[in-house]
Amino acid sequence: MTKRVALFNHKGGVSKTTTTFHLGWMLASLGHRVLLVDADPQCNLSGMILGFKGESEFEKFYQSNVARNIRAGLAPAFESQPRAIEAVECVAVEGQQNLYLLPGHIRLSEYEVTLGIAQELSGSIQTLQNLPGSISYLLDITAEKYDVEYVLIDMNPSLSSINQNLLMTSDYFLVPTSPDYFSVMAIESLTSVLPRWHAWSIRAQQNQTLKQANYPYPVRTPKLLGTIIQKYRPRKGSPTVGFQKWIDSINERVEKHFVPTLEPLGMCLKKQSYEAVADLLPGYCLAQISDFNTLITKSQDTRTPVFALTDKQLGNVGTVLVGDQAKRQEFNGVFTNLANDVIKLISNESGS
Repeated sequence: MTKRVALFNHKGGVSKTTTTFHLGWMLASLGHRVLLVDADPQCNLSGMILGFKGESEFEKFYQSNVARNIRAGLAPAFESQPRAIEAVECVAVEGQQNLYLLPGHIRLSEYEVTLGIAQELSGSIQTLQNLPGSISYLLDITAEKYDVEYVLIDMNPSLSSINQNLLMTSDYFLVPTSPDYFSVMAIESLTSVLPRWHAWSIRAQQNQTLKQANYPYPVRTPKLLGTIIQKYRPRKGSPTVGFQKWIDSINERVEKHFVPTLEPLGMCLKKQSYEAVADLLPGYCLAQISDFNTLITKSQDTRTPVFALTDKQLGNVGTVLVGDQAKRQEFNGVFTNLANDVIKLISNESGS
């Protein structure tokens, strides 16, 4: 059965897109079929995978692949077209079998206002009843078409109605962060926002109009898999003192505020599921990932994760190549552990 995992933090610059790509690739390397969903109108994930650098390349893609993006997939519901939503023809990710991309669209944000009105659950809901459940329906049938085990959703850094919908209709979620003051504040903010989103979702699940819609709003409660802390500079294998200060602050907020707030809402896993992950770090942190430095540029240029770069793609010789090889091996270990931990947490929780 497909499991949907949202990668969400309304703070930008925390490597959500990079993590989605790397985690998805690693899950596929481990033999799982994976669908990556680009739900960010900035389309960074699509650009990374398709090798696009600017809007003109996206425009050409949209013109020659009219129906192959998330916005086109939702158009029947949001533009009242006389046809049903159908599974999107996804893009096979080059270099990794079992990995697919549901491309994003730079105009997806145009649906924000209409969805926001529909999600107010007001008297106008009768005319907009198909919208709240439409995104989940599209992802479900597209995942079914490609027989995937995991759907990873790259979300934009905002508290938009689309993000609210995507998160609350997912099975699980990861919270990428970076070691700085703004990530600490973001955790505090999410601690107050997510209970409101949860309350809205419960009302939506119980709303008779939404139950009877062509695309019923699903009965789901997303559960926290954990956090990921990225983009710090290491010294002798560990974060420097300055970065460690913020890492500790993030972990403290998660342990003392975030998780205790989510637990009564059913938005956390069972304690024994977390305890079964031997390498779980403080603050329910699944991975600490240092800065990729120059490897990220090579990764983007070759559309390949840093841990899968070949020596030829690294493009160096001598001691520089040896250093790159060591970092490549390090990141391979980090993402292998992260992928295995995600698999284990989901398997333990679902009892499979």
